[in-house]
Amino acid sequence: MKNAYIKFILAAVIFGTNGIIASHIPLSSYEIVLTRTVLGGFFLLILATARREWGSLRRASRTSRTSLVWLVLSGLFLSGNWLFLYEAYQHIGVSLATLMCYCGPILIMILSYFVFHEPFTVPKVSAMVIVTVGILCINGADVQAHGLSWGLVCGFLSAVCFALLVIAMKKVSGIGGILSPACQLLVASLVVAAVTLSMPAAPVSLDMTNIACMVCLGIVNTGLGYYLYFSGVQRLSAQSVSICGYMEPLTALTLSAILLGESLTLLQWIGAACILGGVALSELWHPGKKG
Repeated sequence: MKNAYIKFILAAVIFGTNGIIASHIPLSSYEIVLTRTVLGGFFLLILATARREWGSLRRASRTSRTSLVWLVLSGLFLSGNWLFLYEAYQHIGVSLATLMCYCGPILIMILSYFVFHEPFTVPKVSAMVIVTVGILCINGADVQAHGLSWGLVCGFLSAVCFALLVIAMKKVSGIGGILSPACQLLVASLVVAAVTLSMPAAPVSLDMTNIACMVCLGIVNTGLGYYLYFSGVQRLSAQSVSICGYMEPLTALTLSAILLGESLTLLQWIGAACILGGVALSELWHPGKKG
C-alpha cells in the first residue's frame, strides 16, 4: 500500500508539470493532447511487449470481458477529461479551469459510496472539506471574474470525465500493469485524433526545444506518469485517490511560482497549506486504530 501511495503521489507531481512543459509547445491544445496520448501510448505498448504482458489481455478476453469494456470506457473518459480541460484552458484560463476540474475528486467521493460502498469517514470528509477550501483560496479570485460560460461548462465536464475515469480504472482487473494504461492511452488517442482532424489548424514550425518538450510530455509525463497513476489508483481507495490527487494542482502552483516567477499571495499560501494538511489528515488520521 505504501508503494501505491508513492506511485500515485509521484504521478500527481509529474502531472503538475504538464502546463509548464506544454507552454513551450506552439501547437493547439488538441494537437498537444493528441501528441501526448500517441507518444505515451506507444511508449507503454513497447514496454508491455518487452515484458510479455499481452497474455494477460488474451486471458481477460476469455474470462472477464467486463474488464475489457471498462478498459475501453476508461480510455474514452480519459480523452474526454483532457479535451474538455484544454478547451476550458482556452476560454477561462488555467486557474479557473483547474478549479472546475478539481470538482472531480468530490464527485469521486460521492460515487465511491454507491459504487464501491466506501463509507463516509470523518477523516476523509474533513480532509475533502479542507482541500476544497485550499483550492478555493488558490483560485477563488478568478471565480468572481467569470459568469456562466462555455468554458465553465467544459471545466465541469472535465471533472465529470475525471471522476468516471477513476471509477472505470478501479473496475479494470486481470490485465498487465503496463498494458492497461497503454491501451487506455491508445483508445484516448483515437478519440482525440478524430476531434483534432475536425479542427482547422495552421502550419507551425518546430525547433529542437519544442520537439524535446513534446517528447518529454509524451513519454515521461504521459507514458511514465500515467503508468504510475494507474498502478496507484488500482490499489488505493477511491476516496484516497480523490484527496491525494490535489497534489497535482499544488505542484503546478508551486512550480509556476519557482520556474515562471509567478508570485503567490498570502491567500494562495494558505490554500497550499490547506491542501497539504488535508492530504496528511486523510491518510494519517485513523480514529480508533491503536498502536
